[in-house]
Amino acid sequence: MIRFVDTTKVYSNGVVGLKNVTVNIEKGEFVFVIGASGSGKSTFLKLIMHEEAPTEGEVYVNGYSIHNMPRSEIPYLRRSLGVVFQDFRLLPNKTAYENVAFAMQIVEASPREIRRQVPLALALVGLSKKAKAYPNQMSGGEQQRIALARALVNNPSVLIADEPTGNLDPKTSWEIINLLEEINQRGTTVVVATHEKDIVDTLKKRVIVLDRGEIIRDEQKGLYLNEN
Repeated sequence: MIRFVDTTKVYSNGVVGLKNVTVNIEKGEFVFVIGASGSGKSTFLKLIMHEEAPTEGEVYVNGYSIHNMPRSEIPYLRRSLGVVFQDFRLLPNKTAYENVAFAMQIVEASPREIRRQVPLALALVGLSKKAKAYPNQMSGGEQQRIALARALVNNPSVLIADEPTGNLDPKTSWEIINLLEEINQRGTTVVVATHEKDIVDTLKKRVIVLDRGEIIRDEQKGLYLNEN
């Protein structure tokens, strides 16, 4: 599903984002990517999303080679990915329904398909009754649920969540994480970058630990990095 092979990313200013990373994430896995600020988490995700290209090595996502991908194929890769951010990134002048529908309009889905899929996505995140609400009429947790619905509406094979609970209180954070786990149980591969130690320790999913661009730990059901 996702494969890094001897992957290094050096930015134009000389900063090393990743250094000689080799890792496989299989279909249907739930993986936490953790590490301090500057550890390489963002670079790791950006390479998966093709926001950046590797300087050396290879990155494969859903059968696509990121390194040599023609520009014409990038939209097809991104259609297979759902992405959720810490700051929600909802369009403020659109309702919940319209925000979710917009993700389908971008990929030129038919109006009929949009009318069918959007209510299903809103129901999945438990916000059918908020379809006509605008972002400023919703709580932070509700906005993140709408962002999740938007990420899922095109039935992606991989869901990437970049600090999805960073702006939420503990109770709401767990609601979002439980939703991610439910989505994973339905067959979607889930990759979550986070600094939430309690969540990582409690779920006991696979944990990839990055430090200064290198993978220093990769455990199938390990805990957050143990300083001992």
